[in-house]
Amino acid sequence: MNTSPTLQQLKVELITPENFQRYGQVIFPSGERKTFDAEEAHLNLQNGIPRFYIMRLHNKGRKFHKITRHEQCTQCLGSLEGKDWLIAVCPPDHDINEPRLDEIAVFRIPGDCFIKLEVGTWHAGPYFDHEFVDFYNLELSDTNVVDHFTHDFMKSHQLEFEMV
Repeated sequence: MNTSPTLQQLKVELITPENFQRYGQVIFPSGERKTFDAEEAHLNLQNGIPRFYIMRLHNKGRKFHKITRHEQCTQCLGSLEGKDWLIAVCPPDHDINEPRLDEIAVFRIPGDCFIKLEVGTWHAGPYFDHEFVDFYNLELSDTNVVDHFTHDFMKSHQLEFEMV
C-alpha cells in the first residue's frame, strides 16, 4: 500500500467581495464619513472578550495540510505595511466535522483591505512570499484555546496542498 502523501495544487485567485462571499467579507477602504452598511464587517464577538492584536509571521512557504475553523466567533485578518498575502478557505458547514475537499479555494488578499471570516469558515494561513508580515487579528481572547478545531488532511487523506 502506498502511504506517500499526494501533493494537490490549488490555483490562487485575486479576492473580490463576490468570490469570497461564501467564506466571509472583504473590507476595502471607505471615506471618513461613510455610515455603516452591508459593505462593513458584520462581526460576531458576543461569546467572549474580543481580542485585537498584531501578530508577526515569518514566511513558511505555500504548502499546508492542516485547516482550522472557529465556531464561536468571526475572525478578521489584515496585513500591515500594504503587503499582499494568501489564505486557503472552505465554506462553513455546521453539519459535518471536516472540510469538503472540492470546495477549498485560495485567495490573494492585497495589502489595502482585510477579510472577515464567517463563523465556522475553514482556513489555512495566512501565507505570503515576503520574509515576514505583521497582521492584525480580531477574534476572541480564548479563540485559540477553546474554539480551535483543526482537520489534518495528511492523517485523513495522505494529502498536502500547494498554493500556485
